[in-house]
Amino acid sequence: MELTKQQKSVLIGTILGDGFLQKTGEKNARLRLEHSQKQKDYVLWKGKIFGRLFQGKPSFLERIHPKSKETYKYCRWQSNATPAFGKWRKYFYPNGKKIIPSDIGDFLTEPITLAVWYMDDGYFNKIDRNSYIYLGRVTRAEAEILQKAIQKNFAIIATIYDKKNKGFALFFGVNETKKFHTLVHSFVIPSLTYKLFDPVTT
Repeated sequence: MELTKQQKSVLIGTILGDGFLQKTGEKNARLRLEHSQKQKDYVLWKGKIFGRLFQGKPSFLERIHPKSKETYKYCRWQSNATPAFGKWRKYFYPNGKKIIPSDIGDFLTEPITLAVWYMDDGYFNKIDRNSYIYLGRVTRAEAEILQKAIQKNFAIIATIYDKKNKGFALFFGVNETKKFHTLVHSFVIPSLTYKLFDPVTT
């Protein structure tokens, strides 16, 4: 099967964020969605976008943090295996480890992709009225690829911050945050609107 435009856009945002494509064969892969139990609505929203690729119901699991020993409750939902995900697995994981492809700007073109990525890994500072997208363990060169893609495709300027133990992040100042949130707000689900300006049009 071929993914719809919406499914492809959500998939790309998910892989840039917290999603994982698991290889299940030479050509197939499955998509794993995993968020805290507080974000179960978000897991359900994503799964429903992919329709029959996600069957059954999410699982609710617990894990103990190895250092803090605190119990983390989370929601996981895995898709069926399909070649439609398999080709994106080869794109984002060419050698088994996730990368930011040099031509990601060709696919990071839809506001919904940016919205999903932000819902996954974004943070809004309500006091300073600025935003971050945490990038995790990417290289500075990969962070620059993402920074340039956002500027070219959405005319939104980000600064790269080295958050040390947290890895790199894209930082959006007040004015850029307003532009960013105005662009994505119609795609942000109700339970995650705390990540947006209130109101976004100010």
